[in-house]
Amino acid sequence: MQPVLLDTSVIVAWLNRRDQYHERCVAALAGTRQPFATCEAVITECCHLMHSIPAAIDKVLENLADGTFQAPFRLTECAIAVQELMRKYRDLPASFADACLIAMADQLNTGNILTLDRHFRHYRWRRNRKFNLLIPLD
Repeated sequence: MQPVLLDTSVIVAWLNRRDQYHERCVAALAGTRQPFATCEAVITECCHLMHSIPAAIDKVLENLADGTFQAPFRLTECAIAVQELMRKYRDLPASFADACLIAMADQLNTGNILTLDRHFRHYRWRRNRKFNLLIPLD
């Protein structure tokens, strides 16, 4: 079963009850049966953005530890690809975490992603494949 990629925006909204997209993200995560795959860059962003909510950081790390969130991406194997993606999408711009997720899509052969980031409408995996945004963006 192919995993669903998990972006920072969804994790943060899922764990922050005050986020305007909280309910939407809770429902999306609960309704997804495939495994969740993310990367350490996303986890780093989450921990930075939720520094004032220690329980949320604990939850992110617990989900990694128990396997709910898988982190199969190895930057050392994809550093040049990530660099090329950041250059390609410099005008948007693509964050480091976004570029890692795009490289992960190539690596895991999936464009299914849970994100609130509109840039993923423009990003392409495997050069020309559109991402399948599993949360409709307004």
